[in-house]
Amino acid sequence: MSEHSLSIGNVELVSLTDGGMGPAPTDVFPDSTMDIWRSEFPEMLDDDGNIRLRLGSLAVRSAEKLIIVDTGMQFPDSSGTLLTDMAEKGVDREAVNLVVTTHLHPDHVGWNLTNGEPTFPNARYLVPKSDWDYWTQPDVLANAAHVQDQVLPLDKLNILDLMEDDYKITNDLTTVATPGHTPGHVSIVIVSNGERGFILGDVAHSPAQAHRTDWNPGFDIDGETSQKTRHATLDQLETEGILVASGHFPAPGFGKFVRDAGRRIWQGV
Repeated sequence: MSEHSLSIGNVELVSLTDGGMGPAPTDVFPDSTMDIWRSEFPEMLDDDGNIRLRLGSLAVRSAEKLIIVDTGMQFPDSSGTLLTDMAEKGVDREAVNLVVTTHLHPDHVGWNLTNGEPTFPNARYLVPKSDWDYWTQPDVLANAAHVQDQVLPLDKLNILDLMEDDYKITNDLTTVATPGHTPGHVSIVIVSNGERGFILGDVAHSPAQAHRTDWNPGFDIDGETSQKTRHATLDQLETEGILVASGHFPAPGFGKFVRDAGRRIWQGV
């Protein structure tokens, strides 16, 4: 294993990155204040007082399948790094069997297609049915260019499948509903050879939420449900000591939620 990969039982995870953004933390988390960030999380701020929000994906090898979880943003100015990062880490996009989407936000479906063709030409694409049902409502779809451009064509090509709740991707990987950020948001539970892991999706966007679990990002569709989901999920992950993979936390995004001096923190591995 390398610094960007790890194994959970027979499952291998490879952390991938499509670049990132440097927003003001209070723009991402409207309930936060700069005073709190400076006093509690100064190490997360750059010299301009901004945070780094990584746009991450995962390559997962499980049951002789190569799976991509989320496909980044594919910035229109061609600054996205996902395909370059895959090549540098030995992940062959033509060998990908499945692309699994945790939810249908722009930074999770951006490389589904490239110049109108599937980026992963030999893969089927899996999307949570509840999210599909939400985003394809006419009034929602009209304002969701990313779904029109990066999701609907997959359906027309007959390479898109909808995942119901608790969908078994492989014998080692099963989805679990973690709604709120979007209505059909899912995370992925890993159980393999006596070991466990959890692919977080966007249940949390920053390690600061380990302690400030009430903070919702401004782009949650249902903030109240998102907050409940985050509390329940992080509580369980902390209590059970489960290894977590997060696409928005600093690279490689592997770690655990642990208790330190009376508060929960993110401890990278």
